[in-house]
Amino acid sequence: MPPIFLLLCLLPGYLEGARILAVFPLPSPSHYFFALPYLKSLASLGHEITSVSPYPQREPFRNIHDIPVPEVFENFNEVLRIASTPRSIWQSSDFINEYVLNLTKTVLNNEAVRRDILGPQKPHFDLVIMDLWRIDVLSGLAAYFDAPIIGMASYGTDWKIDQLMGNVSPISYLQSPSSRFYDLEAYGQRLSHLVERTISYINYKWRHVRKQETLYRQFFPSIAERKPLSEIFRNFALVLVNQHFTLGPPRPYVPNMIEVGGLHVDQNPEALSAELDQFIQGAGESGVIYFSLGTNVKSKSLSEDRRRVLLETFASLPQRILWKFEDEQLPGKPPNVFISKWFPQQAILAHPNVKLFITHGGLLSTIESIHHGKPMLGLPCLFDQFRNMDHVKQVGLGLVLNIKQMTSEDFSSTIIRLLTNKSFEETARITAARYRDQPMKPMETAIWWTEYVLSHKGAAHMQVAGKDLGFVRYHSLDVFGTFLVGALVILGIVTCLLVMTLRKLLFLVKRVKSEVIKKKIT
Repeated sequence: MPPIFLLLCLLPGYLEGARILAVFPLPSPSHYFFALPYLKSLASLGHEITSVSPYPQREPFRNIHDIPVPEVFENFNEVLRIASTPRSIWQSSDFINEYVLNLTKTVLNNEAVRRDILGPQKPHFDLVIMDLWRIDVLSGLAAYFDAPIIGMASYGTDWKIDQLMGNVSPISYLQSPSSRFYDLEAYGQRLSHLVERTISYINYKWRHVRKQETLYRQFFPSIAERKPLSEIFRNFALVLVNQHFTLGPPRPYVPNMIEVGGLHVDQNPEALSAELDQFIQGAGESGVIYFSLGTNVKSKSLSEDRRRVLLETFASLPQRILWKFEDEQLPGKPPNVFISKWFPQQAILAHPNVKLFITHGGLLSTIESIHHGKPMLGLPCLFDQFRNMDHVKQVGLGLVLNIKQMTSEDFSSTIIRLLTNKSFEETARITAARYRDQPMKPMETAIWWTEYVLSHKGAAHMQVAGKDLGFVRYHSLDVFGTFLVGALVILGIVTCLLVMTLRKLLFLVKRVKSEVIKKKIT
């Protein structure tokens, strides 16, 4: 019997199926596909899932009802193009915050959402599970249905999630996911990190929060009369974080933030097709290199120059190459290259004859590579990919190149170094063993804590008081301010006394001099 079903006897919540609303509206597949195995596991345990996302099930799945929101795909390629264009911190924050605001409007204006979720025949939900990526307004659904809410952080936590949960997140040694990576051992880099965090915080607090509150009042007017969005959004019962201390820098968490890094990883990957298996096995001792830029960046959209660098390098290698390429044909494709629009990535990485993963550095792909003990060559393009790959480089799991600037020589020599220097393979093997050595698998952990929240009616006893404190009180700035004011008052008094004493001394000196002069005259 699979271990996950042994949990049926641990909590009474398993004896009754809950009605769960899952909200994952982002058109980036990784956000939803991180959560999908978890939602399917809940459904298989008897819970009824209503899923709002742009990715409906290709085949019906028992207890999952989809409400598709395909409108969110409109102009998404343009959004990715702009997001990958160099901009200032303020402009980047502004652009993403505005995009998320418009995305939220699109979801709440969806016909099926308005009919089946917000319609006059209000359904009942026992729990809301939602993506935690700046979509603050959608947390109003939890208050609307008077249900506890669980957030899923597919890219790990960031300063905003830490703030809403009251989690400790010192900027002296922790970084949020972004396109910039800072060496926090260097003073100048720590200063730059502080500047970025401050600008992002001000942009969110001064511009974004106000707009989110307005949108919240528009779609949840009855709730807004009683509770502001800031109060609703700070009321998460639980956050499931796609991270683990073996996958990234170790860090602290409050009790209701649970690490489930690799939740999406298939513990028993599907068997490869005969064609793929034959291609991989036929590579012999040289092995296979797997190359994928993920779902948001398309290999077919690379410039001719970038494609030429890839083709020249692959043609010069003794290894066979599996390349996720989105067209049927690839002009100039070498005979050792196998292309496909889609590959069973986890099954490929699990194969012992796959020697290297050339990846965009998305967190899901990074975790899959670590799970299966494969060295990586990172070619990051967007968002947190840069941070993920910098960590991979720092801990010796792989190397990183700039896909926009690398030459054929750079690409070739880096691949050869990763394949011939056994330290990368050894580090990958050790890290995989550490990651797999857990008391419960990530899926079992996520299911257990979900049932805990359901059994204990939101488990409010797990929430720390710090989530409700303002910036000044949370950091005890009022207390420090009191000491500072006291020190300034004391300094002022001492200064006044010194000035008065000095004036008296000067007066006495002048008087003595005057008397001396008088005596000389007489």
